[in-house]
Amino acid sequence: MMPDKDSFIKSEGTCFPGKTYVENLLRPVFNDQRDFLFKQMFNIHRAHVVMLTEQSILNKKEAGQILEAVEKVAQIDYRTLQYDPQFEDLFFMMEHKISTEIGPELAGNIHIARSRNDMGVAMYRLVLRDHILTLIQSSLQLADALLKQIQEHAETIITAYTHTQPAQPITLGHYLTAIFDVLMRDVKRLWNAYDIVNRSPLGAAALSTTGFPINRKRVCELLGFHELVENSYDSIAGADYLLESATSVLTMMINFGRWIQDFLQLATREFDLIRVADPYVQISSIMPQKRNPVSIEHSRSLASSSAGEALSAIQMIHNTPFGDIVDTEDDLQPHLYRSFEKANRVVNLMHAVIRTMEVDKETALTRANTGCITITELADVLTREKQVPFRLAHQIASTIAKECTLNSIEVNQLPLKRVNERIRKHVNVTLTQQEWDVAVCPIEFVKRRNVQGGPNPDEVRRMAKERGKEWINSKEQLEKETERLNGAENQLNEIIHRLITHNK
Repeated sequence: MMPDKDSFIKSEGTCFPGKTYVENLLRPVFNDQRDFLFKQMFNIHRAHVVMLTEQSILNKKEAGQILEAVEKVAQIDYRTLQYDPQFEDLFFMMEHKISTEIGPELAGNIHIARSRNDMGVAMYRLVLRDHILTLIQSSLQLADALLKQIQEHAETIITAYTHTQPAQPITLGHYLTAIFDVLMRDVKRLWNAYDIVNRSPLGAAALSTTGFPINRKRVCELLGFHELVENSYDSIAGADYLLESATSVLTMMINFGRWIQDFLQLATREFDLIRVADPYVQISSIMPQKRNPVSIEHSRSLASSSAGEALSAIQMIHNTPFGDIVDTEDDLQPHLYRSFEKANRVVNLMHAVIRTMEVDKETALTRANTGCITITELADVLTREKQVPFRLAHQIASTIAKECTLNSIEVNQLPLKRVNERIRKHVNVTLTQQEWDVAVCPIEFVKRRNVQGGPNPDEVRRMAKERGKEWINSKEQLEKETERLNGAENQLNEIIHRLITHNK
């Protein structure tokens, strides 16, 4: 097949890419590199030059000149950069700009013992590292808001659902603890992804390392990576760090989508359990009464979009060769970055909603007195206190529940006399008025569920206290890692300052 007539444009002996290639590939890739990788590219330049100097591959004078030029070019407002067909990509454009400051030979020495392969993977890992830490930080803010609401609503009775139908009474604190626990497992998955991502491929060069006496561990240290991807082929070919990142955010957003759906339902006029604060609702252009909970709606939509971006990244890696291949590079990376960015928006929005929401406790309790949702306790009472076999007790309770449904009355409205009549049809047992009142009371139902992990308010408070310790540990882990990264950055900056000053 013949190439498009505009595939290449020749000018004065130089072959430039054609319009189709530029507009559909080179320009979009350049823009993504500019927008996502600019900062980390220069961080890698700095660390690599420092290492080459410490290994006596470059002398201090050369290093000072190079670093001074690197610092000057790094101050460019990257948003002003536009694709130029003279340069294959952003890397070569920046090398050219550095060479205009110090000459092409010295500028070219930045690339001693390095390839765009190991440099590219390092940039991707550094960017992903920041995204993961940002999402962990936002998640811990949400977790803190959940803890406060758990403590506030340890005794707030609500209706729990199974198969979308009213099931049993629990407390809002118990429900929110479940969300907290899933969230903290999501945070653990993010930390696991971070552990895989925060490893340095630098020094692998194209894939087989280099003949220069470099120090891979030193570059690793200067950039805040906690260890090497030791095998040089793995450094270039391995894509599991992308999969680990994608699956962690994918799992998180699927988890979020499920309980966000609940929040949308609870905010409806029909449920009227939670009221979204005014800053997070919108009015209608025509209906004055509307308080649309769009913050929750957008959260659900963004969670789906984030999951979709993560799935795109996973799919792009599937069935690709185990080696250097563009499928894991420039076209894939923005999907992951967008996935994390959208996930972070979801977490921030739901943090705001949960932190500021109002709960109608009376409505929640009233609804918990409907739908026969305490009838399980009647079966338990018959077995626990009257020694009725449980399956028979369950049958008796079911009969009473059906009668309530057929007659459109609530179970707590049934007279004790009628209840005992129904029981005596099966066993020679009766209940006292107190036993009956307690058996159908949602508050008492919850109090009696005091086994470990149950909705009993004291048990919910105990869980909240334990979760608070877990939250503190994760927050300290984040602070410690942030401090470590800042220390690595400060160390690198001090060395650069000394080398530049030495040159002067």
